[in-house]
Amino acid sequence: MRSREKLKDFFDRKYLEFAQPGFIPADPISIPRMFRDQADMEIAGFFAAIFAWGNRTTIINKARELMQRMDMQPHAFCLHAGRSDLATLAGFKHRTFTEDDLLHFVEFFRMHYNQYHSLEDAFTMGMDPRDATIEKGLIHFRQYFFSGEHLRRTEKHISSPLQHSACKRINMFLRWMVRKDVVDPGIWKNIKPSQLVCPLDVHVSRVAKRFGLVSSAAANWATALELTENLKRLDPKDPVKYDLVLFSLGAEEKY
Repeated sequence: MRSREKLKDFFDRKYLEFAQPGFIPADPISIPRMFRDQADMEIAGFFAAIFAWGNRTTIINKARELMQRMDMQPHAFCLHAGRSDLATLAGFKHRTFTEDDLLHFVEFFRMHYNQYHSLEDAFTMGMDPRDATIEKGLIHFRQYFFSGEHLRRTEKHISSPLQHSACKRINMFLRWMVRKDVVDPGIWKNIKPSQLVCPLDVHVSRVAKRFGLVSSAAANWATALELTENLKRLDPKDPVKYDLVLFSLGAEEKY
């Protein structure tokens, strides 16, 4: 690893360079930012994050298509959709995410928002406020998400640390909801930025390994925790802000 001071200086400069309004339109974060209502932002953001593998333009287009099928009112749609409304979702597909998966997601949101104001509760109910990371919240969320009747195939779309998964997509969603800056809207208040775990995929792990921030390029939960702990040495209160740096450096291949 480079000396901590030099690495922090470099990463801080790059963070200021990348965390700009111009980052938003070409990133899935643009989907929740289409809305003002908190529940709409949560649902839109969750779908955008779950769709986030592959080409970013395709991810954004599919998430926008889904929002349009929901009349640009995802919260109201999930709460009140009847049979004819649900028919508007027929044939929706993004890679391996199909109409059957979508219907379970809608049913989950209906169940949850009939009891809670925010999706944040779905994570915090499994946590202690003193927890160092979001890990217990992620484990509880998956159990809660699949507590009702569902198809086994749908389980592949929600990961958990118990599966040793890096949980990249949900950690990215949590980054959007918890952190607040030019890019991330930060609409939640009960999870601290210091509890977040850095979203990790093979591209980010490759860049992180180049900087000596991880010992292995394997994109799993252990590596995600190792990366986050090393980023906390650069900023203990907000380590995951550097996800923007690692992602952008990887996209540019300039590191």
